[in-house]
Amino acid sequence: MSTTQFDKIYHGLSPEVGKFRVANSGMAWKGEENEKVVALPSGDIKWAQWFRVARNFQLRVGLKDRRRETFDGFMREDHDKLASLLKQYFAVTLEVKDVTFKGWNWGVTDIQGQDLAFLVSNKTAFELPLNQVANSNIAGKTEVSLEFASSPSAGKKSSRNAPDEMTEIRFYVPGTHVRARGSDAGSQRSDDEEGEEMSAAQAFHDAIKEKAEIGQVAGDLVLSFEEVLVLTPRGRYDLDMFIDFLRLRGKTYDYKILYSSISKLFLLPKDDQHVLFILGLSTPIRQGQTRYQYLVMQFAREEETTAELNMSEEDIAKYDKLKKHYEDPTFEVVSGVFRALSKKKIISSGAFQSRGGHPGIKANFKAVQGDLFMLEKYIFFVSKQPMLIELSDIHQCVFSRVGAGVGATAARTFDLKIITKGGPELTFTSINKEEHEPVESYLKDKKIKLKNEMVPDVDLLAAGAGDSDEEMQSVASSGDERPRPRVGGDDDDSEEDEDFEASSSDEGSPTESESDSSGGGVTASDASGDRELAKGSKTKKLSKKKAKAKEKGSDDEDEDEGEKPKKAAAKPKPKPAKPKKDDDAMDVDDEKPKPKPKPKVKSTPKDDEDGPAKKKQKISI
Repeated sequence: MSTTQFDKIYHGLSPEVGKFRVANSGMAWKGEENEKVVALPSGDIKWAQWFRVARNFQLRVGLKDRRRETFDGFMREDHDKLASLLKQYFAVTLEVKDVTFKGWNWGVTDIQGQDLAFLVSNKTAFELPLNQVANSNIAGKTEVSLEFASSPSAGKKSSRNAPDEMTEIRFYVPGTHVRARGSDAGSQRSDDEEGEEMSAAQAFHDAIKEKAEIGQVAGDLVLSFEEVLVLTPRGRYDLDMFIDFLRLRGKTYDYKILYSSISKLFLLPKDDQHVLFILGLSTPIRQGQTRYQYLVMQFAREEETTAELNMSEEDIAKYDKLKKHYEDPTFEVVSGVFRALSKKKIISSGAFQSRGGHPGIKANFKAVQGDLFMLEKYIFFVSKQPMLIELSDIHQCVFSRVGAGVGATAARTFDLKIITKGGPELTFTSINKEEHEPVESYLKDKKIKLKNEMVPDVDLLAAGAGDSDEEMQSVASSGDERPRPRVGGDDDDSEEDEDFEASSSDEGSPTESESDSSGGGVTASDASGDRELAKGSKTKKLSKKKAKAKEKGSDDEDEDEGEKPKKAAAKPKPKPAKPKKDDDAMDVDDEKPKPKPKPKVKSTPKDDEDGPAKKKQKISI
């Protein structure tokens, strides 16, 4: 029996080179490195096609069980020889398939068996093996993203020299699609039987999931958890745990996560009621443009679960600390099964304790709020986008307080800046001041270089801010200069004026009150210029300050005020005598629109006692 051999032939997507032989009994391929053999009996061969591919030419062979095998690396001159051998041995015609070389990125997709073909001008541009699709997601309303699993043929030995692989491809699928109900798509339907209208991207996504068998996985289900709350990426997912991988099923996204891609496991108490179980992934999962390297699950501390693993006792014995039956809190069951199947150690909270007795403290990173956990070998910030910082990678930690002189609110918090050896600086803000001492002790125990930029007397400054303002204002009012009224003190002034005017018996004398009510009398406040100011602005606030001026008098304008009453000789008599005795109080009113309550009380009895004497003295003249 004669055999024809072809050298330097590749099988499928494998980078390994082998030999391909054709005989009357069938076809076979044998690799040169691991000596893997792929045999195709003559009775199983149904059709054959010839393609132009990246690695020269490809022979595609269809089998009777709807499988197919591909062999790349043939030269152009091998076509005639292969065509004659297939016709002679298997009575199969080698069909030549045209491939387009236009390079267009728009066309039509067609699912052909186990492949997704992209056609341009009815010719194949490229094909994607659906059995390699690990996940399909809708990125936006019109985009469908296909993610591919890494090739299983690339072993540990050849991983260093393995070729590049495509991990994701996106299709833009605009428009809508009508899904048929009941009858076939080509049959006639009445208006009542019209199908549901949906986006073309959703229809394409559903077809990929069905043909790629993303939901139908090989192997038996070990354990399943329903409606697990996942904080990152946020949503409720069903966890289906198999021997080699985890399926994460949500309403929109489905993920297949290999246990070998899990790098770290964390079990951290969030508060007294909740516990966080976190998976650190070496290959991040994606939702649109966002990558998630950590999968954060939250469980109630009091929630319990009764579960039984779908595994035999012999298989359970192969794993460390794996039990057949569980009746424990849910977070302990989930973490225990993950630890056994992934063969990774669980990292828990260390010896650090905050003032409240928790292993973590509240902090902000930029505008994101989260929990900062101080672990034995890491500082872990758990938020919408968790960050893991290794203690060995920290160059220096700086304690600072931004805006310390602003007020008491800033004094209650501090900032922690972490400078890594690689260069990036991470600043965590709004940390409670009470946590400064535990954090500093933790970092000192870990022998990390510290720098303190905090202001020690900031609390005293904040506490004395109110008193210092009042003292400075009193000093300004006792001098000769005239500070302008402060905008912030207008409300306080108006409140004090209303309280003062509520008691009409405290006014200087009956003659003064009558002249004020009539509006025609000239009082001491007129002499100090307050009435002219009231006439110019005509506001309620200034009129109240004028009333205050009548009670308090002026000091620095004594000489000027003595001349003004002489000009207004036709007015009532009490005006010249009053300025002579109450100059000091009047000056306080002119210089400071916000008088203190104590000068008020002192000036009122002075006006009551001196007022009648002044009037009698004026009449005798």
